[in-house]
Amino acid sequence: MQRLTANQLYDHLHSTQEPPRLIDVREHWEYEIVHLEGTQLFPLGQIHELEEALDPDEEVVLICHHGIRSLQVAHYLEHQGFTRVINLEGGIDAWARQVDPTLPTY
Repeated sequence: MQRLTANQLYDHLHSTQEPPRLIDVREHWEYEIVHLEGTQLFPLGQIHELEEALDPDEEVVLICHHGIRSLQVAHYLEHQGFTRVINLEGGIDAWARQVDPTLPTY
């Protein structure tokens, strides 16, 4: 698993030829407040549905509020054989503070 800061992820997203799949593991109400364009919502309680929806070989970026829930999901996916998992350190909060300050925080 890779752990990328918000700025590192921004650079990665703008330099990769094949964009990774962005997965937000927060709850619906959190996602409604703020989310990254193009993310798919799979709340933590739907982890088994997430596992079924993903290809174990595709690159996946996991996002939550501060990076803790997404780290749990990243560890889980790694144990299930997923090899290209990235956790956004600091979560959407770090993204809003460091990359896109126009986004709301909570």
